[in-house]
Amino acid sequence: MKFICTKENLIHALQIVSGIASKPGHLPILAHILIQATESGVTLTTTNLEISIKTHIRAKVEKSGSFTVPAKMITDYVNLLLDDQVEITQEGMELLIKSGNASTKIKGIPDDEYPVIPEIVEQSGYVIPAIELKKALSKVVFAAAKNEIRPELSGVYCGFFVREKKGVYFATTDSYRLSEYYLPLEQTGEEYESILPAKTAYEVVRLLTHSLSKGEKEQNVRLWVSEGQLVVRYGQYELISRMIDGSYPDYTQIIPTTFNTSAQVSGAVLKSSIKQASLFVTSGVNAVSFKVDPVAGSLSVSSMSSQAGEHESQIDVQVTGDENSILLNYRYVLEGMQHMDTDEIMFEMNSADSPCVFRPKDGEAYLYIVMPVRQ
Repeated sequence: MKFICTKENLIHALQIVSGIASKPGHLPILAHILIQATESGVTLTTTNLEISIKTHIRAKVEKSGSFTVPAKMITDYVNLLLDDQVEITQEGMELLIKSGNASTKIKGIPDDEYPVIPEIVEQSGYVIPAIELKKALSKVVFAAAKNEIRPELSGVYCGFFVREKKGVYFATTDSYRLSEYYLPLEQTGEEYESILPAKTAYEVVRLLTHSLSKGEKEQNVRLWVSEGQLVVRYGQYELISRMIDGSYPDYTQIIPTTFNTSAQVSGAVLKSSIKQASLFVTSGVNAVSFKVDPVAGSLSVSSMSSQAGEHESQIDVQVTGDENSILLNYRYVLEGMQHMDTDEIMFEMNSADSPCVFRPKDGEAYLYIVMPVRQ
């Protein structure tokens, strides 16, 4: 194997695929990148057995072949090169890299030990704007369960054309909070539901962020969803991921349709008040009290700790409905508010024992639900 390419193209490709390369463990080959050179160019591939990523490089291929080298080693080394042209040659069990006056040899493993990448099943196809997909997944993935006691809750629900609106719903819940984002689609398509692993969602966000920052001109991501598999194609890369088996719980049942109390509040002011109150919460509980007074037009944010003391702040708000109060985990509230696009936020509730809703004012696409802390 021998080929010549630019450092810019090579490092861009390495950054795309190296993110999922595992640390050396029971399968050292998973820490490697598979490099394949053919007449049509060079392909780099990595896999962690759950996700596989493949990308292509424009290169002058002088000799076809394939080999694997440690992902971190080659990525770190190429980053340090000063010359723009890179020449890569396989010599036995080593990869010789020449660039300007620099030359190095990296030991690798034969390509025949690399895991087989699954065949792609193009079943249900969807076209989604890259910027919108990145935003949608970013707004929900953080609320997925961090453990796999209930595997379906550790992923992102993807519901294509499942309700009266024409588009896709992304949702996550860990039983303590729920995040949902609706993304309209221009195309028509068949109804399909699946559960995307949170790790895959984070990886898709990372790849889209990287590609968009590098000036990727392609606007749309192509998705194929099938039984047990997701395929993402964008720009020069392709991602294949397993899906989570099982059915996602019908979370729509816990979304309130009416509210006894609605308050419009400045997100910046509310965040500041919550952070102040967080200094005085009981360790491990993280409970902050929210009390809405329609007569005074205020929202009281307070907390108390036998060790630290107590705190209360009053915020001017626009209120409709009844006086109401609720006890919430402040960490959950702050995490959801970080994903609101507007400063003006609607805080809506029914009682101290019912889930409450945070959403951007005049924004129907995103809603965030927090369950109350039981006293």
